[in-house]
Amino acid sequence: MKPPYEITNKILSLIAAISEKIGEVNAAHLHRPPTELRKRNRIKTIQSSLEIEGNTLTVEQITDLLDHKRISGPTKDITEVKNAINVYNNLDKFKAYELKSLCKAHAILMKDLIDNPGKLRSTSVGIVKGSQITHIAPPGEMVFPLMTDLFKYLKNDDDLILIKSCVFHYEFEFIHPFLDGNGRMGRLWQTMILKQHAPVFEFLPIESLIKLKQQEYYRVLAKSDNQGRSTAFIEFMLEIIKDALEDLLKVQNISLTNNDRIRSIKEIIGTKEFSRQDYLRAFKNISQATASRDLKVAAEDGIVEKQGDKRTSRYRFK
Repeated sequence: MKPPYEITNKILSLIAAISEKIGEVNAAHLHRPPTELRKRNRIKTIQSSLEIEGNTLTVEQITDLLDHKRISGPTKDITEVKNAINVYNNLDKFKAYELKSLCKAHAILMKDLIDNPGKLRSTSVGIVKGSQITHIAPPGEMVFPLMTDLFKYLKNDDDLILIKSCVFHYEFEFIHPFLDGNGRMGRLWQTMILKQHAPVFEFLPIESLIKLKQQEYYRVLAKSDNQGRSTAFIEFMLEIIKDALEDLLKVQNISLTNNDRIRSIKEIIGTKEFSRQDYLRAFKNISQATASRDLKVAAEDGIVEKQGDKRTSRYRFK
């Protein structure tokens, strides 16, 4: 059964704006951000998503953990961060449309933090904020069929992935399929779904903007609960996604390295043969000497095959 929601004029307007921003991102070769920016955004993602759940580690401490340095801090917080690093570093190993894969990701994310990580709950739970119960999740015996239906919707419905990712996020939080870790898992899996739509979403720190609007995030979740449909939450999350893309475009003056450029042209060219002129057309702000140097290094490293010499040189990715 399709989850209940409406496609409003605001949703359509936000979808159009997001599509325009993705076009700008692709034109600026930020669909796979530079190495420096990818690392920084990944750290912001982990820190923000875990801080929402009460983790106390700073960006600097998480950076040290990512660089395999020892830090001091609460054992639980360090374990949470190490688990999150492990999950986010292996996103390509998970399948966005499979419940089994989601459970595997949860097992890694919650390792050594709860009993039976990766197992759907079989008992009833309520969500408490302060001294109030704010949400009674569906009974344990309904979790598996509800999650099965949610993945069928995700895989088979004709709506845009941008919309379905938001619907999934809301419905996941409503179902509350695990005993713990549902918040960070819902945000993680929306990233998994979004990166099926565009590569830029793998390293886009949407969670950091959710953290800035944390109270509104919870308010909109509650509003959607009360209304019995996820429309308000879809509008909220699409706004967050648009803002995150706008923030990314503001840093497009960060220089791409030769490795960033080679990786980017590979995604554009694929296995087709190309010339230095093709390379220069893709990167209009570099010189002929820089283009020649990039391609020479790529050939020496065995990334591309080169045929011909000087102006007649042709290249192809292996």
